[in-house]
Amino acid sequence: MTAPGGGWSIERRVGTARALHEPWPAPTERRRRTVALCSLRGPRAVVLGSTQSIDVVDLQRSASEGVDVVRRRSGGGAVLVGAGEQVWVEVWIPRDDALWDDDVIRSSWWLGESWKRALEELGAPGLLVHRRRSMGGDWSDLVCFAGIGPGEVLAGTAKVVGVAQRRTREGARLHSMAPMSWEPAPLVALLALDPLRARLAHDALGDVATGVRGILPPSWCDTERGLVASALEDALVSALP
Repeated sequence: MTAPGGGWSIERRVGTARALHEPWPAPTERRRRTVALCSLRGPRAVVLGSTQSIDVVDLQRSASEGVDVVRRRSGGGAVLVGAGEQVWVEVWIPRDDALWDDDVIRSSWWLGESWKRALEELGAPGLLVHRRRSMGGDWSDLVCFAGIGPGEVLAGTAKVVGVAQRRTREGARLHSMAPMSWEPAPLVALLALDPLRARLAHDALGDVATGVRGILPPSWCDTERGLVASALEDALVSALP
C-alpha cells in the first residue's frame, strides 16, 4: 500500500515483540522509504536499548509473569510493550532519500512533526517537537520515557511519543511509539531495583510522560482503544511528508 503523494510503501507488521525487532525491511526493500504499522501479538515484553545490560531486568519475575525480554538495535532505556497498549510505528529511510539528514539531531524532526500533526488532527492541543539534543533525567538511562530526545513529541514537559533510530550505510531505521496510557508501575515492577529505588522510581516517573488517551478531547474517552489506535495510525500516514 502506498500513501497518497508521498511515495511511501506502507506495511502492516504483526508479531511478537521479539519478531518485530528482527532486521527490517528486507535487504531487497531498502532502496525505498517504508513505514510499518506494528501490531503486537503475544506476551508483553520489556524492550531494552542497544547498550543496556540485561541485568537491569528482574529476570525471575519477568519469567514468572510471562514477560519476554528483548533488545532493540537503537539506544535509550527500557520500554514495556503489550498488545493494544501502544501505537508503534517504524520507518525506513534510505541514505539517498530526500528525507535523509546527515545531522543526527535534525534527522528525526520530520517524523516528530508527522506525529504532532496526526495527534492534532485527533484534537490534541499544545504539542511540540523537541529539536535539541537529548535531555536526560535521573531515570533516563534506565527508562526510555524518562528522557527527551530529538524528534520526540511533548505535551508540556511530558513525553507523548518516543523516537529512537539506528543508522547504517544503507539508511536509517526509526522506531517511534506512543503509549495509549502512561502507567510506569508495571515496568518498574519488572526492573531489578531494591524496594527503596523502586519506590523512588515509581514516584519520579509518574509525570515524565503521558499517554495518547490523556491528551485527546473528552469525546475520545469512551472510544475503544483499538479504534483510537487505528484513527491515529490513519492520521499519521496522512501526515507523512
